[in-house]
Amino acid sequence: MAEIIQKDGTWTFDGDALRLTPGRDKNVSLLRKTLGEVAVPLGALAGISFEQGRKSGRLRLRLRDGADPLLQATGGRLTDSADPYQLTVDSDRYGVAEYFVDEIRNALLLDQVPATAVDRYLLPGPAVPLSVSAGDGAASFDGEHIRLEWNWKTEEAKSAAGARTLAVTDVQSVEWHPAVGLENGYLRFTVRHAPTKAPPKYDPNAVELWGFKKDPLMALVAAAVQARLPHPAAPPEDAVPKQLTAAAPAQPAEADHDALLRRLRELGELHKSGVLTDEEFALAKQAVLKRM
Repeated sequence: MAEIIQKDGTWTFDGDALRLTPGRDKNVSLLRKTLGEVAVPLGALAGISFEQGRKSGRLRLRLRDGADPLLQATGGRLTDSADPYQLTVDSDRYGVAEYFVDEIRNALLLDQVPATAVDRYLLPGPAVPLSVSAGDGAASFDGEHIRLEWNWKTEEAKSAAGARTLAVTDVQSVEWHPAVGLENGYLRFTVRHAPTKAPPKYDPNAVELWGFKKDPLMALVAAAVQARLPHPAAPPEDAVPKQLTAAAPAQPAEADHDALLRRLRELGELHKSGVLTDEEFALAKQAVLKRM
């Protein structure tokens, strides 16, 4: 097991999954504290990097496109401090961070995890129920229904109809944009068969955001809803053969052992052909032997 503990948080890798626990330091973002621990399966990772700085460094996870509903809903618009897949590392822990990166990369190599996009979510998204007040209203989600309620700052044209309740089955898409500069942000739900071009300020299916402290928490509502919508890259149901949707039978232990032996032979061939360096071959071989 590999682990790195920092004021910013703790990352633990057990060979199958990476657990990201936010720290309790006052500088840890409200979004990360509210989201809590995130478990990332190895199969959802596309890579990991470590960037060294003069006073501190940064670990960065790269997830496979489409694996996480939070990243899908926010579209890369989270700030570095709010991104749960980044960890600030003190300079005296650079050696630990580099070892941590090697362990993840070896596991990805051993399991032959592709860096390609996926057509289903591999992470569950934020836990529900969720309720957030920010901007001109409050958004709540219980897993089945979204409720939007307005405050005294809401435009009368939007608040006149009262609170809104949307069934998640009626929602076609969800968008979250943070406030940037003089431009306000928003959380918007596009309802099936009811498109609108109204700006968020007047859209009864949107909460307008002004860049205050709790605004990023609306991203958690967006992600929880996104996790329950059809995946954007999912094939049509009638295009998936039924035999492919059935659960695969459990493989006997002998099959696992044979697969590891085949992997050892493959690594040897890659090393002999020059694809793997001596160091890469030794690390990958060690990882296989540990599994055996």
